[in-house]
Amino acid sequence: MNKYKTIIGLEVHIEQNTESKMFCRCSGRYFEKEPNSNTCPVCLGLPGAMPFANRKAIQNTILFGLSFGCEIAKYSKFDRKHYFYPDLPKSFQISQYDLPLCGEGVCEFGFGKVRIKRIHQEEDTGKLTHIEEAGAKSSLVDFNRSGVPLMEMVTEPDFTSADDVVTFLKYVQKVVRYLGISDADMEKGSMRLEANISLSPDGSLPDYKVELKNINSFKFLKGAIEAEVKRQEEALNSGEKLIQETRGYDQVRKKTVRQRVKETASDYRYFPEPDLLPIVLTDKDIDEVRSRLPELPIAKQLRFESSFGVSVQYAELLTEDRDKADFFEHLVKETKLDPKKIASELINNKNYEGVSSVEEFKRIFERENPTLESDIDLITGIVSKVLEANQDAVAKYKAGKLEVIGFLIGQVQRELKGKADPAETKKILENLLS
Repeated sequence: MNKYKTIIGLEVHIEQNTESKMFCRCSGRYFEKEPNSNTCPVCLGLPGAMPFANRKAIQNTILFGLSFGCEIAKYSKFDRKHYFYPDLPKSFQISQYDLPLCGEGVCEFGFGKVRIKRIHQEEDTGKLTHIEEAGAKSSLVDFNRSGVPLMEMVTEPDFTSADDVVTFLKYVQKVVRYLGISDADMEKGSMRLEANISLSPDGSLPDYKVELKNINSFKFLKGAIEAEVKRQEEALNSGEKLIQETRGYDQVRKKTVRQRVKETASDYRYFPEPDLLPIVLTDKDIDEVRSRLPELPIAKQLRFESSFGVSVQYAELLTEDRDKADFFEHLVKETKLDPKKIASELINNKNYEGVSSVEEFKRIFERENPTLESDIDLITGIVSKVLEANQDAVAKYKAGKLEVIGFLIGQVQRELKGKADPAETKKILENLLS
């Protein structure tokens, strides 16, 4: 048994899909644009440029916080977070420190409670691209992303395994997509994952944590956490003193590698952003945002199970995407088919991929599920004809070879072009043969 308890906390950065950036009018949709073409004096941090806050982005962050039961602050403010890096044009990031938009929240999962410590609003940085030409390495910086609205969720260290972390993060991704505030596409960097990991012999929080940064997929995050837990365990067993640091994940070697000794809050020299007013909200403001909350994935999944009799697995798959879940409910209402049958068709039959109308679904369903013939007189007549033409099979059945009835059912189906009700056909065959 592992003699150490794994303690994991998360930091999740989610880029919003607003039309404009967080503190200027430049487009928030920067993908596939010519490098450094989507910029202005504000997002480039030029002297004298004055920022102004994006109201929509603030409302989106409140909506995200409400989805996880967070307390919404009626008074919050922006702060300057100082650090020096080539993709940060001002040498500070406008973020939130001691007074974030969203405070404590909690949500329940099968593995236990996850406590949300805070969700705050900030701006994204530029993007570095590392290249090598003629044997020389260099880095290029693109500021198109600089200033795009970014939400950061910070959890308490409530996770003890990589699997639980992935379960929670997949739900976070699903929620922001339900809310329509981000595509949370990790390949594009719209959702970026960081994990803080410590090992404890007695379950108490140790005096260090190792931050894993720049993880762009659930698979790699799981691998990175497991590799770091193994590294820390081996280090502690050998008597090594672990320190606060930031590490990356080498996917080829399946090991974590040191990037830098981790900063503390004092290293960032936070102070209130002097060019932006505090955010002051009323109950009416918060209720207005709350009215936009849709039925969330977990609630929808439980309702599909209880109201429609759909299995846990199917309900989970149907609620992966809000459009798919809404389409399923629309089909249940408009077609009057068994909800379990509709769920099975949507999940297991590739012919329904891309189908978005009831009429198109019905056409495919009728083609894939021809109406069964259950007219007893008609089937009885066909059964009599089949028995007359297959006396050898009749003799075998009467001699005790009961499995031959499958052959006879097949012959009836051939006569009726596959539309005979199998249960009714078998019943009539057994009656006539006896």
